[in-house]
Amino acid sequence: MPRFFTQTISREGGSITGDDAKHIAKVLRMKIGEELTVCDTKGYDYHCMIESLSDKEVTLKVLSAEESQSEPSVKVHLYQAMPKGDKLELIIQKAVELGVDSITPVMTRRCVSKPDAKSMAKKLERYNRIALEAAKQSGRGKIPQVKPLLELNEALDEMAETSCPILFYENATAPAKEVIDQAGQEIAVLIGSEGGFDESEVVKAKEKGCQVLSLGKRILRCETAPLAALSIIMFETGNMQ
Repeated sequence: MPRFFTQTISREGGSITGDDAKHIAKVLRMKIGEELTVCDTKGYDYHCMIESLSDKEVTLKVLSAEESQSEPSVKVHLYQAMPKGDKLELIIQKAVELGVDSITPVMTRRCVSKPDAKSMAKKLERYNRIALEAAKQSGRGKIPQVKPLLELNEALDEMAETSCPILFYENATAPAKEVIDQAGQEIAVLIGSEGGFDESEVVKAKEKGCQVLSLGKRILRCETAPLAALSIIMFETGNMQ
Protein backbone atom coordinates (compact mmCIF):
# COMPACT_ATOMS: atom_id res chain seq x y z
CA MET A 1 0.00 0.00 0.00
CA PRO A 2 1.44 3.44 -0.90
CA ARG A 3 2.87 5.33 2.10
CA PHE A 4 3.18 9.09 2.58
CA PHE A 5 4.01 11.60 5.32
CA THR A 6 1.99 14.67 6.25
CA GLN A 7 1.57 16.82 9.33
CA THR A 8 -2.00 17.77 8.35
CA ILE A 9 -3.77 14.65 9.54
CA SER A 10 -5.72 13.52 12.60
CA ARG A 11 -8.34 10.89 13.33
CA GLU A 12 -10.92 13.26 11.84
CA GLY A 13 -9.23 13.32 8.43
CA GLY A 14 -6.41 15.00 6.57
CA SER A 15 -4.82 16.01 3.31
CA ILE A 16 -1.66 15.66 1.25
CA THR A 17 -0.37 18.57 -0.83
CA GLY A 18 2.65 19.49 -2.95
CA ASP A 19 4.81 16.96 -4.77
CA ASP A 20 3.23 13.99 -3.00
CA ALA A 21 -0.24 15.01 -4.17
CA LYS A 22 1.04 15.29 -7.73
CA HIS A 23 2.71 11.88 -7.38
CA ILE A 24 -0.52 10.28 -6.18
CA ALA A 25 -2.63 11.83 -8.94
CA LYS A 26 -0.29 11.82 -11.93
CA VAL A 27 2.26 9.05 -11.34
CA LEU A 28 0.43 6.44 -9.26
CA ARG A 29 -2.87 7.41 -10.96
CA MET A 30 -4.81 6.60 -7.81
CA LYS A 31 -8.58 7.08 -7.77
CA ILE A 32 -11.22 8.25 -5.31
CA GLY A 33 -12.01 5.36 -2.97
CA GLU A 34 -8.54 3.81 -3.12
CA GLU A 35 -6.61 3.37 0.11
CA LEU A 36 -3.17 4.40 1.29
CA THR A 37 -1.14 4.73 4.49
CA VAL A 38 -0.26 8.16 5.84
CA CYS A 39 2.17 8.85 8.68
CA ASP A 40 1.98 11.98 10.80
CA THR A 41 5.83 12.18 11.21
CA LYS A 42 5.37 11.54 14.96
CA GLY A 43 5.13 7.76 14.90
CA TYR A 44 1.46 7.14 14.04
CA ASP A 45 0.09 5.40 10.94
CA TYR A 46 -3.28 6.33 9.44
CA HIS A 47 -5.08 3.93 7.10
CA CYS A 48 -6.91 6.28 4.75
CA MET A 49 -9.27 6.37 1.79
CA ILE A 50 -9.06 9.06 -0.90
CA GLU A 51 -12.13 11.33 -0.84
CA SER A 52 -11.02 13.77 -3.54
CA LEU A 53 -7.83 14.43 -5.44
CA SER A 54 -6.04 16.75 -7.81
CA ASP A 55 -2.37 17.26 -8.57
CA LYS A 56 -2.34 19.94 -5.86
CA GLU A 57 -4.25 18.34 -2.98
CA VAL A 58 -5.52 14.91 -1.94
CA THR A 59 -8.15 14.87 0.80
CA LEU A 60 -8.40 11.80 2.99
CA LYS A 61 -10.90 9.97 5.15
CA VAL A 62 -9.23 8.17 8.05
CA LEU A 63 -10.41 4.59 8.38
CA SER A 64 -8.18 3.65 11.32
CA ALA A 65 -5.11 4.88 13.19
CA GLU A 66 -2.48 3.15 15.28
CA GLU A 67 1.00 3.65 16.63
CA SER A 68 3.55 2.69 13.99
CA GLN A 69 4.87 -0.85 14.46
CA SER A 70 8.04 -0.07 12.52
CA GLU A 71 9.54 2.38 15.02
CA PRO A 72 12.20 0.92 17.35
CA SER A 73 11.75 0.84 21.11
CA VAL A 74 15.05 2.67 21.58
CA LYS A 75 16.02 6.11 20.29
CA VAL A 76 19.47 6.11 18.71
CA HIS A 77 21.07 9.44 17.81
CA LEU A 78 23.97 9.11 15.37
CA TYR A 79 26.76 11.68 15.54
CA GLN A 80 28.87 11.15 12.44
CA ALA A 81 32.22 12.85 11.87
CA MET A 82 32.00 14.52 8.45
CA PRO A 83 33.27 12.12 5.75
CA LYS A 84 34.54 12.92 2.28
CA GLY A 85 32.44 13.09 -0.87
CA ASP A 86 28.93 11.68 -0.82
CA LYS A 87 29.55 9.05 1.88
CA LEU A 88 27.27 10.82 4.34
CA GLU A 89 24.37 10.41 1.90
CA LEU A 90 24.79 6.63 2.00
CA ILE A 91 25.12 6.68 5.79
CA ILE A 92 21.91 8.72 6.14
CA GLN A 93 19.93 6.47 3.82
CA LYS A 94 20.97 3.22 5.49
CA ALA A 95 20.83 4.62 9.04
CA VAL A 96 17.21 5.66 8.49
CA GLU A 97 16.41 2.17 7.20
CA LEU A 98 18.01 0.68 10.32
CA GLY A 99 15.90 2.83 12.66
CA VAL A 100 18.04 5.82 13.66
CA ASP A 101 16.18 8.66 15.40
CA SER A 102 18.41 11.55 14.29
CA ILE A 103 21.71 12.15 12.49
CA THR A 104 24.11 14.98 13.29
CA PRO A 105 27.26 15.66 11.24
CA VAL A 106 30.24 16.52 13.44
CA MET A 107 33.51 18.32 12.68
CA THR A 108 36.52 16.54 14.21
CA ARG A 109 40.25 17.10 13.91
CA ARG A 110 40.86 14.50 11.21
CA CYS A 111 37.91 15.39 8.97
CA VAL A 112 39.14 16.03 5.44
CA SER A 113 35.82 17.50 4.34
CA LYS A 114 35.32 20.93 5.92
CA PRO A 115 32.25 22.53 4.29
CA ASP A 116 31.52 26.20 4.95
CA ALA A 117 28.18 27.37 6.31
CA LYS A 118 26.69 28.15 2.87
CA SER A 119 27.57 24.82 1.27
CA MET A 120 26.51 22.93 4.41
CA ALA A 121 23.07 24.59 4.33
CA LYS A 122 22.58 23.31 0.77
CA LYS A 123 23.82 19.88 1.73
CA LEU A 124 21.45 19.79 4.70
CA GLU A 125 18.43 20.24 2.44
CA ARG A 126 19.55 17.30 0.31
CA TYR A 127 20.39 15.19 3.37
CA ASN A 128 16.88 15.66 4.78
CA ARG A 129 15.31 14.77 1.42
CA ILE A 130 17.33 11.55 1.46
CA ALA A 131 16.10 10.84 5.00
CA LEU A 132 12.49 11.43 3.89
CA GLU A 133 12.74 9.06 0.92
CA ALA A 134 14.46 6.41 3.04
CA ALA A 135 11.72 6.72 5.67
CA LYS A 136 9.05 6.19 3.01
CA GLN A 137 10.85 3.23 1.46
CA SER A 138 11.50 1.46 4.75
CA GLY A 139 8.04 1.98 6.23
CA ARG A 140 9.11 4.25 9.06
CA GLY A 141 6.51 5.99 11.20
CA LYS A 142 8.58 9.17 11.49
CA ILE A 143 11.16 11.06 9.48
CA PRO A 144 14.54 11.13 11.24
CA GLN A 145 16.02 14.62 11.15
CA VAL A 146 19.48 15.39 9.79
CA LYS A 147 20.66 18.24 11.99
CA PRO A 148 23.15 21.07 11.36
CA LEU A 149 26.89 20.47 11.61
CA LEU A 150 28.37 20.67 15.12
CA GLU A 151 31.87 21.02 16.48
CA LEU A 152 33.02 18.06 18.57
CA ASN A 153 32.58 19.81 21.93
CA GLU A 154 28.99 20.75 21.05
CA ALA A 155 28.25 17.17 19.98
CA LEU A 156 29.70 15.72 23.18
CA ASP A 157 27.58 18.11 25.28
CA GLU A 158 24.44 16.96 23.46
CA MET A 159 25.39 13.31 23.78
CA ALA A 160 25.87 13.71 27.53
CA GLU A 161 22.16 14.48 27.84
CA THR A 162 21.23 10.94 26.76
CA SER A 163 21.23 7.87 29.01
CA CYS A 164 24.06 6.19 27.10
CA PRO A 165 26.66 8.16 25.10
CA ILE A 166 29.05 5.88 23.18
CA LEU A 167 32.14 6.55 21.10
CA PHE A 168 33.12 3.66 18.85
CA TYR A 169 36.90 3.68 18.42
CA GLU A 170 39.21 1.41 16.44
CA ASN A 171 41.69 1.12 19.32
CA ALA A 172 39.08 0.29 21.94
CA THR A 173 38.80 -3.22 23.35
CA ALA A 174 35.62 -3.06 25.46
CA PRO A 175 32.75 -4.94 23.75
CA ALA A 176 29.46 -3.22 23.09
CA LYS A 177 26.98 -5.90 24.20
CA GLU A 178 27.01 -5.39 27.97
CA VAL A 179 26.78 -1.59 27.68
CA ILE A 180 23.92 -1.73 25.18
CA ASP A 181 22.02 -4.26 27.30
CA GLN A 182 21.97 -1.69 30.13
CA ALA A 183 21.65 1.42 27.97
CA GLY A 184 18.09 2.53 28.61
CA GLN A 185 15.80 4.09 26.02
CA GLU A 186 18.09 6.69 24.45
CA ILE A 187 21.56 6.07 23.03
CA ALA A 188 23.96 8.51 21.36
CA VAL A 189 26.66 7.09 19.09
CA LEU A 190 29.73 8.95 17.82
CA ILE A 191 31.61 7.59 14.78
CA GLY A 192 34.83 8.94 13.27
CA SER A 193 35.65 10.05 9.74
CA GLU A 194 38.18 8.38 7.42
CA GLY A 195 41.10 9.15 9.70
CA GLY A 196 39.36 8.09 12.90
CA PHE A 197 39.74 10.09 16.10
CA ASP A 198 42.75 11.90 17.47
CA GLU A 199 43.68 10.41 20.84
CA SER A 200 43.04 13.74 22.56
CA GLU A 201 39.47 13.65 21.24
CA VAL A 202 38.94 10.20 22.75
CA VAL A 203 40.19 11.50 26.10
CA LYS A 204 37.83 14.46 25.84
CA ALA A 205 34.90 12.15 25.05
CA LYS A 206 35.66 10.05 28.13
CA GLU A 207 35.76 13.20 30.25
CA LYS A 208 32.31 14.12 28.91
CA GLY A 209 30.91 10.73 29.97
CA CYS A 210 31.22 8.69 26.76
CA GLN A 211 31.89 4.99 26.98
CA VAL A 212 34.57 4.05 24.46
CA LEU A 213 33.69 0.75 22.81
CA SER A 214 34.88 -1.57 20.06
CA LEU A 215 33.15 -2.81 16.92
CA GLY A 216 35.49 -5.78 16.68
CA LYS A 217 39.05 -6.51 15.65
CA ARG A 218 38.72 -5.40 12.04
CA ILE A 219 39.09 -1.77 10.94
CA LEU A 220 35.80 -0.64 9.38
CA ARG A 221 35.45 2.13 6.83
CA CYS A 222 33.75 5.29 8.09
CA GLU A 223 30.61 4.50 6.08
CA THR A 224 30.51 0.92 7.38
CA ALA A 225 31.07 1.61 11.09
CA PRO A 226 27.82 3.53 11.80
CA LEU A 227 25.73 0.89 10.04
CA ALA A 228 27.46 -1.89 11.99
CA ALA A 229 26.92 0.02 15.23
CA LEU A 230 23.23 0.60 14.51
CA SER A 231 22.71 -3.03 13.52
CA ILE A 232 24.30 -4.23 16.76
CA ILE A 233 22.23 -1.83 18.86
CA MET A 234 18.98 -2.74 17.13
CA PHE A 235 19.68 -6.46 17.47
CA GLU A 236 20.70 -6.29 21.12
CA THR A 237 17.62 -4.21 22.02
CA GLY A 238 15.25 -6.63 20.27
CA ASN A 239 14.48 -4.35 17.33
CA MET A 240 15.72 -6.68 14.57
CA GLN A 241 13.79 -9.78 15.51
